[in-house]
Amino acid sequence: MRALEIAAPWGVDELKVVDAPDPTPGHGEVLVRMRAVSLNYRDLLMVNGLYSRGSAVGGTITPFSDGCGVIEAVGPGVTRVAVGDRVATLFFQNWTAGRPTLEKLGSALGFPIPGAGRELATFSQEGVSKVPDFLTDQQVATLPCAALTAWRGLFEDARLEPGDTVVLQGTGGVSIFGLQFAKAAGYRTVITSSSDEKLARAKALGADTLVNYRTTPDWSKAVREATHGVGADFIMEVGGAGTIQQSLKAIRIGGHIAMIGVVAGAGEGLNPAVLISNSARLQGLSVGSREMFEAMCRAIELHRIAPVVDKVFPWTQAQAALAAMQGGEHFGKIVLQF
Repeated sequence: MRALEIAAPWGVDELKVVDAPDPTPGHGEVLVRMRAVSLNYRDLLMVNGLYSRGSAVGGTITPFSDGCGVIEAVGPGVTRVAVGDRVATLFFQNWTAGRPTLEKLGSALGFPIPGAGRELATFSQEGVSKVPDFLTDQQVATLPCAALTAWRGLFEDARLEPGDTVVLQGTGGVSIFGLQFAKAAGYRTVITSSSDEKLARAKALGADTLVNYRTTPDWSKAVREATHGVGADFIMEVGGAGTIQQSLKAIRIGGHIAMIGVVAGAGEGLNPAVLISNSARLQGLSVGSREMFEAMCRAIELHRIAPVVDKVFPWTQAQAALAAMQGGEHFGKIVLQF
């Protein structure tokens, strides 16, 4: 088989396609022929040597956590799935249910466990899940990280009701899934972007309020205006230090900010006084469990939610796909096709 590999000195240009032995499933494992893989911002950090959990230890990494494939063989003791089942890989291979623990969070694909960027891969039967039949392989590949992150933020951690206002930063994978889930749940949505073209696409998906943060850098005022001065009930915070101050100004008293990403890079630090004064909740969020994933898939099937796949590359052109992500060219998800 062939696989993608990256090692020091790191960098997108160092990602290579290599020949590797075909794997064999052991006890409790399944052999999956991959059909599609989707990209996350974490993958870009990892390939560039900026993801401390991976690059700091050196060695070779097979990247990508999110994939769709078909089971070709099973090892002894496998009962959850069978040969011929189409499955998604799960971001955390050992987090089946319950609260996160260090052990569960230490089972992420890409690192420390070799990822889905290979033609054939073995996974624990606990680390894959069957998926809705109506979705394409490319759409399934978008679910394990971005979709589940948005799902957990909106429905597992926050306590929202129909009619509540949620703010979704940017138009990447997590935020677009957040928009789709929020509309299905009856929430009012505010979405931000630096591109009027992307905002128009978000409007077509049902966004209620659009804010161009390039022309309106103080976008918290727009959120306040849209909520008649009350503020947002929930904010999907993907920018990190570059956007957190605006989120703190935009959140209502007692509101919930889900801290998901750091794509905006450096900026002002957190001002605890603002968080205290409005009794808001700021919670870090790292994907979710298999139990959450399967609940999400039931909702996706019920509401016929179609993930937004914006760009598709052959898997052997992963360098070009990562460059597109680095350039912020996408709306929704970028996918590699096997």
